[in-house]
Amino acid sequence: MAIATVVEVYIKPEYAKQFEEISLYNHENSVKEPGNIRFDILKSNDDPARYTLFEVYESKEAAAAHKETEHYKKWRETVEPMMACPRKGIAHTPLNEM
Repeated sequence: MAIATVVEVYIKPEYAKQFEEISLYNHENSVKEPGNIRFDILKSNDDPARYTLFEVYESKEAAAAHKETEHYKKWRETVEPMMACPRKGIAHTPLNEM
């Protein structure tokens, strides 16, 4: 069963460019992972310091494997000091086929 995760990220505004660069690096590698269905990075039109990550994996196991990859670990370590508050991820079950 597929799992989708919506992650809300609020960054310190001065880190926008760096956050986007490292997030695009994470995206480029995440979409190559076995079990990845979708990995989107969205920037709010109302708040330039707010981002949403939308990740879909074929299974909970594939989503867990993502968190063990070097590109994810690099992303997590790099963005941690850029965040205005801790990121919040909410897991969902897709009702439609992805």
